[in-house]
Amino acid sequence: MASREDALRGAMVAFDSGAFEHRLAGLVAIPSTSQEPERAPELERYLREGLEPWLRRMGFAVELHPNDVAGAGPILLAERLEDPSLPRVVTYGHGDTVRSMEGEWGAGRTPWALRREGDRWYGRGSADNKGQHAINLFALEQVLAARGGRLGASVRLVLEMGEERGSPGLRDFVTRHAARLASDVFIASDGPRVSPGMPTLAAGSRGNYHFDLVVRARASEVHSGHWGGLTTDPALVLGHTLASIADRHGRVLVRGWLPGGGAPLPGAVRAMLAGCPVDPGTDAAAIEPGWGEPDLTAAEKLYAWNSLIVLSQLSGRPEAPVNAVAPWARAHCQIRYTPDTDPDVFMPALRRHLDAAGFADVLIENARIGMPGSATSLDDPWLLWAADSMRRTLDGRLQLIPATSGGMPGDVFADLLGTPLVWVPHGHNGCQQHGPDEHLLVGVAREGVAAFTGLWWDLGQPASGQSRRCPSLRDARHA
Repeated sequence: MASREDALRGAMVAFDSGAFEHRLAGLVAIPSTSQEPERAPELERYLREGLEPWLRRMGFAVELHPNDVAGAGPILLAERLEDPSLPRVVTYGHGDTVRSMEGEWGAGRTPWALRREGDRWYGRGSADNKGQHAINLFALEQVLAARGGRLGASVRLVLEMGEERGSPGLRDFVTRHAARLASDVFIASDGPRVSPGMPTLAAGSRGNYHFDLVVRARASEVHSGHWGGLTTDPALVLGHTLASIADRHGRVLVRGWLPGGGAPLPGAVRAMLAGCPVDPGTDAAAIEPGWGEPDLTAAEKLYAWNSLIVLSQLSGRPEAPVNAVAPWARAHCQIRYTPDTDPDVFMPALRRHLDAAGFADVLIENARIGMPGSATSLDDPWLLWAADSMRRTLDGRLQLIPATSGGMPGDVFADLLGTPLVWVPHGHNGCQQHGPDEHLLVGVAREGVAAFTGLWWDLGQPASGQSRRCPSLRDARHA
């Protein structure tokens, strides 16, 4: 009978043979962007041609469901069911990508053809999210082969084709199929590691909240020579408004927005993130120690704190400036927030702040959650079980974080299924996932296959003296 070590060796041999690269190349070749309407037929093709045959060979029953939201891509539901007394896991991915940005990629690269250069595989979706769910499914395939076609657990896969448009219809779909999708744990991959060389396990993901700040002074422009210095310039008022919300170095001044109302981070979180590396990024951006909340490390700012970003500002006619005082100014703002922050506090706290600072005439409009934050307790048995499994596979190397920096739809599964969340990201901050030259690191993909081979194997291993459906804290820590 094969052992865990046999399964890991087999997975690495399969990866090194080029089998994974071939699989990923086939997925990248399908131009399944949800942000280019003319590519809409490719969304279903990705599921029918890219995934369905592969899943069926692994023993999954596969269904494609139309989306309840008009114009949104279909959703795949695949089930591989064994004995109902065994652990049940629900996993997730998205096969849609951002727009291709054809013509903006580096020399010799094109978005819909996988190209290897050194330790990088270039191609749209290679990191977000085709490569990530392909890693997990490829590892599952290796474990099934090692165990003679039996896993020792049941797996359900939900794969959507609209995440890059905000996951329209996903919550409705999971609501409708909640009884069928009932599982013990959610395990999936998206987003970046803390750094390319550090395997990462995240208990959740930060949310994002959007709102507009608007200054309206009059119905139309007025001559800048005749009225400049006499009447309100909305752009100046807006600038001062923003300066009252965050200082010159990006420190949030509306303290009610922050975790714990701006209180120091809990000692457990600081201990978890002590020494946590942070990917330095690319030439397009760099970590600036003086930016953001003082006295926090880069990891604490990114994974355990809230930030304000001004996504756009507009006043006047920037495409053709005229000698006039503009009638209005608008800024579209975003708060990236930790899962333990209640987003319902944001706008009341902002309104109080603006009124107290003398900006009662500044309007708040279009306030909404973009993607909710979601997270599992850091002492959850399943999270500790996954951490133990990954450490065993990866020679003890693992960074646990309370939440990934970006948004992911884990809230749908946590809210509707009650599952703990286990995220194992395979990307990195410099992968350029929403720009040209998106890429997946070959070494990270290989480690990801190893990590998930271990996770799938351990999921199917009996826990002596314990219910297979719910590992105890003791077993999770000391398995």
